[in-house]
Amino acid sequence: MADNEFGYTAWGMDWVRLAETLGQTRPDPLLPRARSIARNNGVQTTIDGRVIRATIHRGGQASVTHLEVAPLPRPAITAIAEIIPDTTALTDDMHRALVAADTSPAPVLAGTDCSCSARSARCVHVLAVYYDLARRVDEDPRLALDLQGYFQAAQEDPAAPVESPRWTPLNALDPADYFGAPLHTASVR
Repeated sequence: MADNEFGYTAWGMDWVRLAETLGQTRPDPLLPRARSIARNNGVQTTIDGRVIRATIHRGGQASVTHLEVAPLPRPAITAIAEIIPDTTALTDDMHRALVAADTSPAPVLAGTDCSCSARSARCVHVLAVYYDLARRVDEDPRLALDLQGYFQAAQEDPAAPVESPRWTPLNALDPADYFGAPLHTASVR
C-alpha cells in the first residue's frame, strides 16, 4: 500500500482532488477533520446510481450529505470503451491511457447538499464523503466509472442521448401548448 491512505490509486486520487483542489493557495483547516471522520468510519454511505447519500455522526451531531455525480458524456463513454475494452480490473495504467487520450475519468459533481449549519459546498461533511469515496474507489476502481453512469450507459443504445436536462427553463414553455388545448377567448353572448 502506498503512503497515502486516501487516493493511493489514480482512480481514487480523482476523488481526493475534489477535496484537495490544485488551485488551493492556503491550508484548509477542514481537511484534517474530514480525513479523521472518514478514517474512523464516521461516514455511512449508500449509493444509488449516480446519487450518493451519506450520514455523518460526529460527536453529538449528525448530518445528512447528498452528492449527485454528473453522467459521462457519450463521447467519453465511447472513448473509454475503445481504450479499455475489458473493465473487469481497472489499473493505474488504464487511467493514464485515458488521460493521455484526453478522456478524463475524473468525476464531475452535478450537485452537493448537506444538512449542517455551515451551508457550504465544502463543509467538513462533504469533504469527509469525498475521502470515504476515495477509499472505496481505491478498493474497487470500477466504482469510479459506475458512479458516473458508465456501465448503465454502455448497455444502452449509443445513439440515445445519455443526459437529459435537469430543469426546463420557464421561458422555453409555450403557455398555449402547455395544457394540450389551445387557449381561446370565449365570446360572451
